[in-house]
Amino acid sequence: MSESIGTPVLWGGFTLFVIAMLALDLGVFHRRVHAVGSREALGWSVFWISLALLFNAGVWRWFGPARGMEFLTGYLIEKALSVDNIFVFLVIFSYFSVPAEYQHRVLFWGILGAIVSRVIFILAGAALLHTFHWVIYAFGGLLVYTGFKLLRALDYDVHPERNPALALMRRILPVTPDYQGPRFSVRIDGRLFATPLLLVLVVIEATDIVFAIDSIPAIFAVTDDPFIVYTSNIFAILGLRALFFLLADVMQRFHYLKVGLGLVLVFVGGKMVASDLYKIPTGISLGVVALLLAGSIVASLLLPAPAAADKTAARRRGNTP
Repeated sequence: MSESIGTPVLWGGFTLFVIAMLALDLGVFHRRVHAVGSREALGWSVFWISLALLFNAGVWRWFGPARGMEFLTGYLIEKALSVDNIFVFLVIFSYFSVPAEYQHRVLFWGILGAIVSRVIFILAGAALLHTFHWVIYAFGGLLVYTGFKLLRALDYDVHPERNPALALMRRILPVTPDYQGPRFSVRIDGRLFATPLLLVLVVIEATDIVFAIDSIPAIFAVTDDPFIVYTSNIFAILGLRALFFLLADVMQRFHYLKVGLGLVLVFVGGKMVASDLYKIPTGISLGVVALLLAGSIVASLLLPAPAAADKTAARRRGNTP
């Protein structure tokens, strides 16, 4: 395991920076509850991506091209995997009929919880890899398995009502039948009630833990530096809310994106498994990941979805109106 570039000062400074940005986001820019439009989402997406690339330039400048390439590759992988979260968020918001003006608040606190859980996963994963080298094969095998599973079940269904965290939450607190503004809990006649918005948050947090099990090993395939893993992961998460509001209306158009994500997971998992035999250069990894993702997006734009293609063919045969 190579020496980490993350000194206590860098870890502390970056964490304080993230806290300050989140406080500024919720306390200033999104203090007023409102539905986030496409224009606002585009502006925030550009801001977060630019901030990540600026940080990447700093890593490249102060710690060398190798570390800079590792950050960029890791950020790209985590950003791509986070797109899959958007599909799940859409299903959850639809199932709970979350008003548009409350969705940003839920995602803010959901992502704050995701940051905490990822820090725990990253530190635990780094400690395991440092202590037990064979864990790299377990991580790689998990990624390959997940990638093939994603390729075989491209149209998987998400069932928020089956989430065990949701069932546990309903046992702990009674739930109000309606939303109570942007609040997660209310007191009625002196009794504490959860609102449906809190249930949504619990499901999102529980779902994110499942995603973290895939995403954290994926970035360890690129670098074993915990600081690079941490910063690239956090930057990808910070831009997730804006990306959600930007892509929510067009997600269905990227029907081959899951193919690209599945292939990325298989590739990085295979890289981990074969790391003792041959270490694929980071530059090549970056190119492969970028090519797979770009190819899946282009294919989605140029080729109709299989269901749509079948429907068009049937219409031409005169079998459908």
